[in-house]
Amino acid sequence: MSDKEQKVVSIGSKSKKHTETKEQPPKIELEYCSFCGRPNTMVPKLVKGPGVNICSECTLIAVQYLILQDGALSAEAQRIIDMLWGTKK
Repeated sequence: MSDKEQKVVSIGSKSKKHTETKEQPPKIELEYCSFCGRPNTMVPKLVKGPGVNICSECTLIAVQYLILQDGALSAEAQRIIDMLWGTKK
């Protein structure tokens, strides 16, 4: 599996290197989002940190919450949200 195809990205720890053989495909190690509980096989990407994991969808929700926390959405914040969620105005 190439780095571009990697669905779990480790942060803060050494990543495990696994050897691939032609007879057996690499074993997919299940990791779970600490926020929504979904495994890495059900989400687009998963970031693995020391003792905690977060999927790309929970990351988007967190970013949106942090941008909206002050209650006033700036034009720049709206542009970022539209870009992340794929919406256009």
